[in-house]
Amino acid sequence: MTTTLDFWFEFASTYSYPAAIRIVDAAAARGVTVRWRPFLLGPIFKAQGWDNSPFNLYPAKGRYMWRDLERICDGLRLPFRQPAVFPQNTIPASRVALVGLSQGWGEDFCRAVYAAEFGEGRNIGETDVLAGVLSARGQDARAVMEEAQRDDNKNALRAQTDEAMRLGIFGAPSFITADGELFWGNDRLEAAIEWAIR
Repeated sequence: MTTTLDFWFEFASTYSYPAAIRIVDAAAARGVTVRWRPFLLGPIFKAQGWDNSPFNLYPAKGRYMWRDLERICDGLRLPFRQPAVFPQNTIPASRVALVGLSQGWGEDFCRAVYAAEFGEGRNIGETDVLAGVLSARGQDARAVMEEAQRDDNKNALRAQTDEAMRLGIFGAPSFITADGELFWGNDRLEAAIEWAIR
């Protein structure tokens, strides 16, 4: 029987960047299969009464987060550059991720999007940035982006976000084990994996 762990991530989530880079190897080392689940934090934040990222609403928390992320990336030897725009429009990237995950190239795309956003400081809400990420991975950027805009794909992202809300997810990254246990944050990844295999 395969042990699985659902990885719920949002491209606007800073801490999802190191989690996305670490999760596959960390899970594979313990025999756990990861299911990548993109969703949108905006509707979840709105339900909590927030109209922005908590890191913008609470400046001291935001300053700490950026320095903390810098330290984490340094420890992992990941490139880090704070983007000028935060949070960014992540809807297009999330829609493309759903297409890619259904076709077998999505995980690599997701890691590349995070690297562009938080490793290079680029704006992933811009069409040419996403197109560049796709082209660099051998994908037909125009065709993929057209597919991502189809109503069924848009509805799939909405449904995924609704499911995240139903599961009690309030932030990203979040990890949910097969028995429904929720773990939140990059620093809880190993605990989630250990719980998944108990």
